Parts: sequence; structure tokens; C-alpha cells
Amino acid sequence: MRKDIIEASVLHFKAHIEKHRVNVENLLRNPVGVAEHPDVMETIEKELAIMAEYDDKLSVLNKYFSVKKNDKEVING
Repeated sequence: MRKDIIEASVLHFKAHIEKHRVNVENLLRNPVGVAEHPDVMETIEKELAIMAEYDDKLSVLNKYFSVKKNDKEVING
């Protein structure tokens, strides 16, 4: 169960990072095409902040709660 939760969390964090990365890429390529975002720079900064949050969570999860081969747990790296 522990392994499943960790793996699901990793997938969840990576999916959110990718979602917001695509948003930034879209804003960079089509800044005038997004009418509800008049301040493109501010919008990109918000997207980057969200990415950083999920990247931090992923980093902490990998550092403190990773699972090694044969499901052996590693405590504190």
C-alpha cells in the first residue's frame, strides 16, 4: 500500500508539473491568443510558481520517502 501511494503521488506531481509547463509554453508561443490573461508575464510567473511547488513536493517525496528495489524502504535518503 505504501508503494502504491508513493507511486500515485509521483505521477500526480509530475502530471501537474507537465500541465503547467504546457500552459507556459502556450503563453510563450501565443501570448495574444489568450484573452483572459492580459498580463502574460504575471500569468507565466504564476504558472512557474505552481510548477515549483509541485517540483518541491516531488523532490521531498523522492528524498525522504523513496522506495528502492525489492520494496526495501530507505529512511532519510
